[in-house]
Amino acid sequence: MSPSHFEVASSRNLQGQFIFLGTGTSVGVPVVGCGCDVCQSDNVKNKRTRTSMVFGLPGGTLLVDTTPDLRSQLLREHIGLIDAIVYTHDHIDHVYGLDDIRPLCFRKGGPLPVYCEPRVERRIRRAFDYAFEEPVVAGGGLPKMTLHPIGLDSFDLLGATVVPLRLHHGAFEVLGFRIGNVAYCTDTNEIPDQTWPLLEGLDVLVLDCLRPSHHPTHFSIDEAVEVAQRIAARQTYFVHMSHEIDHGLVSSLLPTGIELAYDGLTVPLS
Repeated sequence: MSPSHFEVASSRNLQGQFIFLGTGTSVGVPVVGCGCDVCQSDNVKNKRTRTSMVFGLPGGTLLVDTTPDLRSQLLREHIGLIDAIVYTHDHIDHVYGLDDIRPLCFRKGGPLPVYCEPRVERRIRRAFDYAFEEPVVAGGGLPKMTLHPIGLDSFDLLGATVVPLRLHHGAFEVLGFRIGNVAYCTDTNEIPDQTWPLLEGLDVLVLDCLRPSHHPTHFSIDEAVEVAQRIAARQTYFVHMSHEIDHGLVSSLLPTGIELAYDGLTVPLS
């Protein structure tokens, strides 16, 4: 594929809203080869691609993580334009769809800005080394990007202020993000003391919730509910769910103001 054969299609207008591209755990739901009730369910809300989001900001569309399902997620939601990417962490289910930005680069006419911690940058440079090799070999196309290191300081991006949130994911340190009164906290089982004040006054909280039982790197349902009630956002959505969570059953048991997200759910940005 080359830019000369790329015909620009219309892209969904996302400004003022965010979309759950995926809400599943690292293997997705249904799980390959599994015959459990959730994996065999006809409920589309039990069909979960790997967890990711897009934010429609004043200056463009911000993608959070590039999952191995990125291509199908963008096609499903009729999104043909991404203006920047931020990464929560370097695990495979959040990074390894990066090669699928190639047509997005064609449309943009240049590289996409990518914001991530140094650990994530090292992963990207190892896994996608061909994107950084010199001289560039003609043919095939490359995922073109400019890498911008971030830490815990807030930064301006696409007309909004992005506030990184330190989270613990087992032994790993990862990032969540707050944009306005929306906070995105996937892949975590502990919120450190320094982060709690940054989660005050939220309209929407997006929070990790893997399964009913305890897990060493993710919140269980009960743990996620406890955290959500302490943060007390106006509305909380759970993500990164495994096939142990049946959407209909678990939804009926959650407190008011807490819901299970699902792929394609669209929410206004407050």
